Amino acid sequence: MQYQLTSWKVVMRPKKVRPKRSTNPTEPIAYAAGRMGTGLNQAYAAADRGEIPVIRVGKRKLVLVEPFERMLAGEGRAPSTGKAA
Repeated sequence: MQYQLTSWKVVMRPKKVRPKRSTNPTEPIAYAAGRMGTGLNQAYAAADRGEIPVIRVGKRKLVLVEPFERMLAGEGRAPSTGKAA
């Protein structure tokens, strides 16, 4: 825990910890943001650019865990979206 002094009292704040690898086939974008150590907005932007393998379920974007973990390990790239660069 990290401690932060605010005026006359000390407030305990939980330390940010990266989530461990998931056993689920899909996870929300927040999982990818935590694993990459970036913010949620940056993770959504990377998903929109096709840099993170996601599927859309309605308006929701879910990260495909296996391809994402391979991408983090440097074994491959995210699948192409078919858009010209």
